[in-house]
Amino acid sequence: MSHPTQPPTSAPSPNPANSVSWTDPARQALFDHWMSGLADQKGLLPDSLRVASADASFRRYLRVDTVQGDSRIVMDAPPDKENSEPFVRIAALMKAAGLNAPEVLDWHEAHGFMLLSDLGDATMMSAIDTERPQANHGLYMQAVDTLVQWQLASRPGVLPPYDEALLNRELSLFPDWYLAQHRGVQLQGAQREVFDKAFALIVQRNLAAPSVYVHRDFMPRNLMMPFGATPQLGVLDFQDAVYGPISYDIASLMRDAFLTWDEDFVLDITIRYWEKARKAGLMDFEDWHSDFGAFYRAVEWMGLQRHLKVAGIFARLTLRDGKPKYLADAPRFLHYIRSTCDRYRELGPLLKLIDEIEGTTPQVGFAYGRM
Repeated sequence: MSHPTQPPTSAPSPNPANSVSWTDPARQALFDHWMSGLADQKGLLPDSLRVASADASFRRYLRVDTVQGDSRIVMDAPPDKENSEPFVRIAALMKAAGLNAPEVLDWHEAHGFMLLSDLGDATMMSAIDTERPQANHGLYMQAVDTLVQWQLASRPGVLPPYDEALLNRELSLFPDWYLAQHRGVQLQGAQREVFDKAFALIVQRNLAAPSVYVHRDFMPRNLMMPFGATPQLGVLDFQDAVYGPISYDIASLMRDAFLTWDEDFVLDITIRYWEKARKAGLMDFEDWHSDFGAFYRAVEWMGLQRHLKVAGIFARLTLRDGKPKYLADAPRFLHYIRSTCDRYRELGPLLKLIDEIEGTTPQVGFAYGRM
């Protein structure tokens, strides 16, 4: 997951926090050699190099000015820690689909350095008015249009499958990291059985959905505001894209890791997505074409899988990788998890167990009836 904190694009900042530091002098020497070789060829100004953003992986992004007065992005991704091949391949796939994704201008595969076009520094998240949901309606519709365009380009056999093994591997992050490592709870006996049964049902429900290209982290922090002459939202952090349930990315968009909307706004945008996807022929599955409720239930089950996974990821980022800011958002995911479990009778045992572990009281008065 990428959660960039972007600096201004103009002149390099004198702020020491924006200066580029290296923990490995040998890697810095490799980078300097690569950059000096590109400077004349690509019209770069190496002295303008500064930090653009970092993310939850071992990648970081730098920004460098050009002699033409614009800028480029440099990806620093140590090849022993990050495989950049999917980024390059999926960036080309997105460009072919007509999306506004970074263009790979140069890639030193052996050393893990990449030069990219710059999509600007303003994320969709930075433009959102969190106090007035409807003020963001147009932005979310742009995101929906981008998502449908991406899904329409889908072809089987191009991206890795979001299959049973991957879904289960992701779900296991919750008991392994959130419960065992963060909460100190080792599931045994009846508790383990509750989770096993719930996880099997979650996987079964989600595998039943039709498959499309799945960005896998489609949310405002990974979408960029239109920049320069391009009217489209830009798309970042797509290197983990897979071929899987069509319900995933809309669940990711509307049940954000860092932003919570009231259910009426979530429903509004999800319905509009469903209408556009239906017209595009993407909802030709069972009764989804005529029944939004059937599709929305699938979105909830898919969202539940994501929320359990992300709670585990946030615990791992904190405890293994020393990035405590992520776990601060875990309560948002526990709320998503409990709300969905409260909607479906077959998830009642899971909800009860999570409430016991978290020390929370059972939910009452939820806006929708149980199913």
